[in-house]
Amino acid sequence: MKSGVRRAVAAVAVVAALGVTTACGGSSGSDDAEKPVKPAGSQKSTAPAKPAEEGVKALTAAELEKAAVATGDVKGYKVEKVGKNDLPPTVSVAAKPASCQPLADMFMFSTRPTAKDRVVRTLMATDELDPKVTSLALLAHDGAGAAEVMKDLRTASKNCTAYEHVDYKYSGVKERPAPDAGDEAVSYDVKGVIDGDKVPMTFTVVRSGSTVVAFYTMNMLDSSKTDVPQVIVDAQLAKLAKTA
Repeated sequence: MKSGVRRAVAAVAVVAALGVTTACGGSSGSDDAEKPVKPAGSQKSTAPAKPAEEGVKALTAAELEKAAVATGDVKGYKVEKVGKNDLPPTVSVAAKPASCQPLADMFMFSTRPTAKDRVVRTLMATDELDPKVTSLALLAHDGAGAAEVMKDLRTASKNCTAYEHVDYKYSGVKERPAPDAGDEAVSYDVKGVIDGDKVPMTFTVVRSGSTVVAFYTMNMLDSSKTDVPQVIVDAQLAKLAKTA
């Protein structure tokens, strides 16, 4: 099982790298895509987290599919659906140290407790000068489970600095100001060394009701610019709100 997870970790990085190459080689985008995007971590939420409501049920697989953004929902971005057969496994493999486990799991869009279902999308800017690739996942939990995921991520992002997971090493874990989004949010940086390549990533994870919405952005050409675009966060949360 560990070898399968290891292949999935490598695949995540490869897909992101290929996405960057595609974005750099595509046609130029619209004027809207060329406008600067406000980073998701630029505004820190000062409001306390809204407590998860007791007894709130997880969204169904059909509801998640309906709630996920598609091309046309996010101005300046094309959206690709990641099929279930291409998703990394939800199995949780131990990270070292254990305090970093929530971060290791989230890299695979996995959580403890395990989500009832999930959908994943990859977004690339139509502007050929924007090399970022952003992936997002909608993870269906009940209310208590979603709150537990957020609590564990927040604790790990504060206390974890580096970890090892399925033979890959990650460092530079650093908490970022979370955006004022959803009922609560967590944001952090992490840098992976995958098959000899350094892969800097920024994660922003938002709870909206009982759904955990995870975003992460990679930039294989400029490691200093990995902010999750706010326009993607806003569009996804708005569409989820209409469904939920």
